[in-house]
Amino acid sequence: MQSATAHAELIAVLTAVTGDEPRVMTVRGGEALPSGPFEVSHRSLQSGLREWIEDQTGHPVGYLEQLYTFADKDRASDGADAGGRTISISYLGLVREQAAPGPGHPAWHGWYGYFPWEDHRAGRPACLEPLVDAVTKWAEREPSRREHRQRRIDFSFGINGMGWNEDLVLQRYELLYEAGLVVEAGGGAEWGAERSGRPMFSDHRRILATGIARLRAKIKYRPVVFELMPESFTLSQLQRCVEALAGLTLHKPNFRRQIDQQELIEETGAMASETGGRPAKLFRYRHAVLEERALSGSKLPLVRS
Repeated sequence: MQSATAHAELIAVLTAVTGDEPRVMTVRGGEALPSGPFEVSHRSLQSGLREWIEDQTGHPVGYLEQLYTFADKDRASDGADAGGRTISISYLGLVREQAAPGPGHPAWHGWYGYFPWEDHRAGRPACLEPLVDAVTKWAEREPSRREHRQRRIDFSFGINGMGWNEDLVLQRYELLYEAGLVVEAGGGAEWGAERSGRPMFSDHRRILATGIARLRAKIKYRPVVFELMPESFTLSQLQRCVEALAGLTLHKPNFRRQIDQQELIEETGAMASETGGRPAKLFRYRHAVLEERALSGSKLPLVRS
C-alpha cells in the first residue's frame, strides 16, 4: 500500500502600516496569504519564501522571521496531492507598502477587516458584545465543559474582571472558530464580515492571527516597528503606528518619555508640517543602537491612555 506524501508549503504574513492602518499582503482578492511549495532548488526556507513572494506579488521583502509550523491533519492546500498532508511553515515579514503587480492578483487589506473585534483605538468595538454573547451561549451547551470554556472566554475577551490583552489574537479567533461563529468553521455567515470578519482560504486567517499576535508581542521588547516606518518621521507618526499595531490608544506623555529613555531615535534637524498643528521635528532610527541593544531588550512602550 502506497503511503501518503507530505507537502511542505511556505506562507507569508507580510505586514505594512499605511495611513495609520495595519495591512497584510494577500492574493486571490484578499482570500489567501502568499504561499508556495518548498522545492529542492531553494537554498533555504527563507530564500524559497522570498522567491515565492516576489513571484506572486512582485514585492521584495526584507525583514522575515519564522512564525509557526502548521501541520494539522486535513489541512487544505492548493499544492497538496490527493490524500497527502500539507505542512505549512509560516513567516512574518515587515515592509513598507507599495503597489504590488503580480500573477497572484496581490492586494493589501486591513487587518481589522479580518478581525474587527481587535481594534480598540476608538473604544470597545460594537461587534464584540454580540460575539461574546454568542460564544458564551456556546459554552453553556455542554454543562460538563462550561466552567472551563467560560474561563477561556473571560481570559481571552477580557470580561468578568479580566483585562483586555491585545496579544491574545489567536486565542480569541480559535474560540470563535470552536463555537462555529466564523465562516471557516462552517458558520458565522449570518453575522456578516462587519462582525465575524472577512473569511480566508483554509486556515489562512488563523495564520494571520498568529502573525498579528507575534508582532503585537514583539514590539514590546524589540524595535521592529522601525521596519514599518519611513526613513524620517515625527513622534506622532511613530505613536500612531504602534497604536495601529496594538489596536489601542497610548498615553502620549508616557510614550514620549519612554522613547527618550530608550535612545532609539535621533533628530534629523528637519521639520514636518502635520495637519492641524505647528511644524513637528523629524526623527530617524539610530541604526547604530541595534546591535548594542539586542541583548538588553530595546522596546517601544505600550502604555495605555
